[in-house]
Parts: sequence; structure tokens; C-alpha cells
Amino acid sequence: MQQHRSDVGRSARRLVQTSLLLAASILASCAGTDRGGDASTPATDARPEAVSKWIPLFDGESLAGWTPKIVGLAAGEDPLRTFRVEDGLLTVSYDGYGDGTFDGRFGHLFHELELSHYVLRAEYRFVGEQMAGAPGWAYRNSGLMIHGERPDQMGLDQAFPVSIEVQLLGEAPLGEGRDDERPNGNLCTPGTHVVMGEELVTRHCTDADSPRTYRGDEWVTIEVEVHGNGEIVHRLEGRDVLRYSHAQYDTNDADGRRLAEAAGDVRIDRGTISIQSESFPIQFRSIAVRPLEQR
Repeated sequence: MQQHRSDVGRSARRLVQTSLLLAASILASCAGTDRGGDASTPATDARPEAVSKWIPLFDGESLAGWTPKIVGLAAGEDPLRTFRVEDGLLTVSYDGYGDGTFDGRFGHLFHELELSHYVLRAEYRFVGEQMAGAPGWAYRNSGLMIHGERPDQMGLDQAFPVSIEVQLLGEAPLGEGRDDERPNGNLCTPGTHVVMGEELVTRHCTDADSPRTYRGDEWVTIEVEVHGNGEIVHRLEGRDVLRYSHAQYDTNDADGRRLAEAAGDVRIDRGTISIQSESFPIQFRSIAVRPLEQR
């Protein structure tokens, strides 16, 4: 029986990997079409057509296809098992941190594919308590990073990949007269800029038009529609909460400048997907992509 289960598991993983390779081929054929045009102009109104069904990036059993990168460690190293699978859930946990303090050990878990035109959908929830010694802003805070660099491109002590962050937030910590209201599905831009309307946005974070504050350990579904170097849309509960376009490297940021020089272009039209470890435990029960093409 155990051997049969192992064979089934291997077959399922091979099926997922084959589907992902097919998706990568489709997406690669769509990539590069956004390189033309002025990076300071808004995206067109072209709408996508689905070219395949949802493809899981997480198989529910393992971290196959994923690579961790944690501050102070080389890509692929995670001796404290920050990222793991528990009860079929992709889990970010800190119970292996024996000293009980976060100590700036920010991390990310990268999927192996580099994608361009797609919809990303994830179901997640915050659980447990924040680690001691972590910044207050990281309370019930995580993120889905898109258009990111690869983990092997990051410096040993680099805290965040150059990327576009779709911020996942629960309620804010109470205290000092503050309430716990906080938007979700925001945008943050480590080493990058975007365009909103006709304005180049250089601030680090932009709030989304979130339908409500998300509290407790409820499951939340978020979607991100990505059109290469064109429009990107954040969606909560089926509602558009933020949109922008023309992701580009911030050449005033050392890491952003490094990647712009290597690419010979400031425009970003594809990249990795990763999830964050920022001191508060979080779980994902599904992460999937649906490849898109432009008309």
C-alpha cells in the first residue's frame, strides 16, 4: 500500500510538472510582445483570452518546484524549515527558530517558472502569533511577489527580491489609540516602479480599494491578472481593488539598477513568483496560475 501511494504521488507530481512546462511554453510565446512603447504611458485596453485551465503551482504534498531564499543563507537553504507542507497546506512557520526571535531573517519561497501573461490565484490565511523582535508593520503581513528576480540572483543578505509585491494584510495591531482597520491587496515595489494613469509612481507602497479589513484566521482568495509589461490588476472577492501598468526597475535602487544594467532595459515583462516569510505565520491551501494571451 505504501509503495502504491508513492507511485501515485510521483505520477501526480509528473502530471503537474508536465502541465507547468506546457504553460511555460505558452507563456514564453506571449512574452516579449510588451517591449515596445513608452514605459511612461498607460496600458492598452486589450483584454486577455484564457489559453489553458488553472495549473497548480503547489501540489498539496511537497515543495516540488519551489526554492527558499532567506537572509544570510544561500538559495535553497532552509535549515529551520520556515517553509514546509503541513496537513496539505503550504505553511510558513517559525517554530523551528529556537531563540524565539525573528532577527531580520526575511525570506521568500520562489517557484521555478518565470512567467509573463497569466492570472495568479491563491487562497491563504494568517495563523498563530507574530515572532518576537519583528517590526510592527509586519504584523499579519505577507505578500505574493510577481515579476521577480530569481533566488540565485539575490545577494546573501538581500532582504527582498526586486519585484512587484501584492501585499497580503490582516488587521493592524491595536494600541496607542489606533484601530485595526487596514486595507488588503496593496502594492509595494522593492527595487521597482509602476505607472498609474500617466504618472510614474515612485512611492514604496500604494493602498488598494479593499472591500473590508480581513480579521482572524479566515481564508482569503486573491487574484492577480498580469499582462507582461502592460496592465496588472489586483482582485479580492472577485472585485478589482487596484490596477497599474508598466513595471520597471528603479535605477536609484542598487539592486534594481543591477538588474536593469544586466537586462539593458528598465522595463519588466516577466519574472518569478514568490511568497514571503515576514515574521507572521501564514498558510496557503492553493496557489495556481491560468496562462493568458493578448489579442
